[in-house]
Formats: sequence, structure tokens, C-alpha cells
Amino acid sequence: MQPTLAEPNMSKNGVTKAGEQAKAIQKILITQPRPDSEKSPYFELQRKYSVELDFHPFIKLEGIPARDFRKQKIEIQNYTGVIFTSRNAIDHFFRTCEEMKVSVSQDTKYFCITEAVALYLQKFILYRKRKVFYGADGTNKSMFDVINKHKSNEKFLYVCSENQQDNEIVNWLKANNCEFVLAFMYRSVSSDVKEVLLKTEYDVICFFTPSGVKSLFDNAPGFKQNGTVIGAFGNNTSRAIEEAGLQLQIKAPQPQVPSMVAALEQFLAAELKKK
Repeated sequence: MQPTLAEPNMSKNGVTKAGEQAKAIQKILITQPRPDSEKSPYFELQRKYSVELDFHPFIKLEGIPARDFRKQKIEIQNYTGVIFTSRNAIDHFFRTCEEMKVSVSQDTKYFCITEAVALYLQKFILYRKRKVFYGADGTNKSMFDVINKHKSNEKFLYVCSENQQDNEIVNWLKANNCEFVLAFMYRSVSSDVKEVLLKTEYDVICFFTPSGVKSLFDNAPGFKQNGTVIGAFGNNTSRAIEEAGLQLQIKAPQPQVPSMVAALEQFLAAELKKK
């Protein structure tokens, strides 16, 4: 019987008895674009555990035009520290600056969630001549540790999505009396992934943003987990999954598990031991 969006074709991923997996993990859906490089650790994971990875972004980002950003009445050049939690935030920050013909001071400090995000700044700035900081393990806490050393001397611009800020970051900045403003430079909208959900049974689905979780239900309002393993990156994403009534089984970042790849490897290794 052809599945409907009200009842996605994922029922065969179910659990036959409490704690008993109906079948081995074979297909994993990553709700992000496919990595550009074949050297991505995702593909090493695929080879090592003989699983099939599909990449389908559940959200797409729209830049907020400069004319609309101006309505926020933020003078970018007045801020001495910029907080980035993704490469997308970096792209839209420099796009907005270019559209508004804002020249960013060479003394500006950049505080990034991971080293990978920090290194992406090289696309836009002379990295060694700027002051770039990043968290040690990819967690908000490690980034807070870095920001904490500079908070008394900086005015922070937290570049984020209009509908997808990290509340943990916002609350920390408030609680620690940081001078900051939220700079909405882009927004996320749900992608059309109805066909993806209809045509394939996935044993694992990994989410990276609350908007990605929202997109799941925008595309399949009657989605039932039925034993599908759900993974999440980030506290806000984990919270969105649980608030949607889904059971979360794979979570990153955590100690010793800084990335979704690491979390998936830990999960797959544990599944292998059960055989």
C-alpha cells in the first residue's frame, strides 16, 4: 500500500518488542546538504558500517535584504565582537555588510562555535590579522568560556536567524551582563521534502535545527516515529524534538561526542555489538 504523508512509510522501522530492533540500521537521513568533499567523515562512516546515507536539506535560508535589516536600527560598526554559530551566519553577515557598504574594522573580534566555523572566516578576511576565537569542543559552554574572557570590553553582535536563535546563548549573554544585540540577517523556511519522506524508509533521521524539525511536520503533519531512530545536534534541536512528542536517541554535542558524525558512530558501534 502506497504510504501517505499522514502516515509516512516508516512503519517497518518499528520495534517488535520492547527494546528489540526490528531490523539492522541500513538507511540514514541527514537533513542537511550533501558534503562537497568525498573526504567528509560522513562517507568514512558509511564505508565503515555499510550503511546508506541520504542528504536532503529540510530547510533553506533566505537572506534578509539590507533595506529590511535597516529597520532593526543596528549600526554594525558600533559592535566590537561578532558571534557566529554557523557558516551561514558568516555568509549573511558579510553579505549584509556589503549591501549596506559597511566597512568592518580590522580590530573586530570574532567568536565562533567551532574551529571549522572560525576557519571559514578566511573566505572573507585576512585570518591572521584578525582576532578570531572559538570553543574547544563545539559546545556552547566552551564558546562561553572564550567570550567570558572578553565580555567586559566588547559590544557583541550575535548574528542569527530571524526565527531560529539559540536561546541558551541569548540567556547566557543576558545572565552575564554582556552588552549585545541580536542581528537578524537571514531566516529559515521549510523545504519541500514530501517525496523524500514518501519514497524511502529511513532507520535514522538526524536533525540539526528546530526549523528542521518543524519542516518534518510541515511536510508530513501526521508523522509517527514508529521506531525510527531520531538524532539531534544542539540543545534547541533536542528540545524541539521532545516537544514534538518524539523520542530522542542520538544526541550531540556531548563530552567525547562533538559532532553528529561522532554521535552516529557511537550509536552504530553500539548497535553492532548487539548482533
